[in-house]
Amino acid sequence: MTAWTPQITPFLDRIDARERELATTTEQLRTQIDELTAPLRELDQETENLAVTRKTLLALSPTTPEPADPPPALPDHPAYQQILTVFADAAGPMCARDLREHLDLAIMPKNIESTRHKLKRLVSLGVLVEPEPGLFAQHRPSNSAPRPT
Repeated sequence: MTAWTPQITPFLDRIDARERELATTTEQLRTQIDELTAPLRELDQETENLAVTRKTLLALSPTTPEPADPPPALPDHPAYQQILTVFADAAGPMCARDLREHLDLAIMPKNIESTRHKLKRLVSLGVLVEPEPGLFAQHRPSNSAPRPT
């Protein structure tokens, strides 16, 4: 034995103790890892199954219908509501003059032009349509025809 061995022995003992502590801690952590790995694999598998199910359903489902357009915002003036009430009961298209007669309003050129302007505004909002120049009708969307712009 060399002269320095007694001086090193306490250090070697501490190193041995630390190695045993580390070995014990390492074994405990490996046990915990093994205990967590099985549930982790199950969760990964379930996540993968859900992703496959979603992909399959999307591939099988018909194309998603487009969301319905929100109803257009109507002008605040009560005349617009009166116009829409007449068109809701109308059997077919009508001109500005006919509309004024239905509403029992004066039939003067400037009044007819004002009514025509209101009708054109409702056309631009998509509430009414103008199938022929000067004739207006309530917009009635069909399921098969595209909405006029």
